[in-house]
Amino acid sequence: MRRITVYSDYVCPYCLLAEQVLSQAIGERDIPLSWRAFELRPEPAPTLRLEDPYLPSVWRQSVYPLAERLSVPIQLPPISPQPRTAKAFQLLALAQDRGLDHAYSMRVLRAFFQEGCDIGDDAVLIALAGESGLDRDEARSALENGTYAERHQEALRHAREDMAITSVPTIIVGRQVFRGMPPLRELEVALDQLDRATSPENQTNQTGIGD
Repeated sequence: MRRITVYSDYVCPYCLLAEQVLSQAIGERDIPLSWRAFELRPEPAPTLRLEDPYLPSVWRQSVYPLAERLSVPIQLPPISPQPRTAKAFQLLALAQDRGLDHAYSMRVLRAFFQEGCDIGDDAVLIALAGESGLDRDEARSALENGTYAERHQEALRHAREDMAITSVPTIIVGRQVFRGMPPLRELEVALDQLDRATSPENQTNQTGIGD
């Protein structure tokens, strides 16, 4: 199955902006986005604070200009320190099982960067899960019981050790790996290559069926 895999952290504004570029590149193609977890600062590492110069500087110099070029509304969230995303990613595992990882991920990203919601808060996450199509009671139970906690840790291990992910967004299109904001034209070329690699004719030639 053709798919694009996106490794992200829900506190990274470039993950929201990259989705806009991906949507432009995909166009009318029927290619789903598959979202995967990569916490930039898992516990016990401290998360970023608004009071430190780093966040305001990066947003002023990079995030806001890029968002303006892409016509994506975005704002530096007022929450300080930034929320941890482990619980949000536990619900991502639930969303993956329900085929809703794209809808859920986009709802969480927009809630944080467009609405200033605290995505580290259980009640907020449960509401966002419901708004993205998940069952709220199931989401609540998953957080209360830690149903997906172990799976999330395995997802982090897989990202770090098996996939060598070091930054987000990291986007995988076929054999192409894009680290950071992907250039639109390069994405389009990678998608064209993916189309050719997964075409019925090419699959027939690879398997030998019809020889």
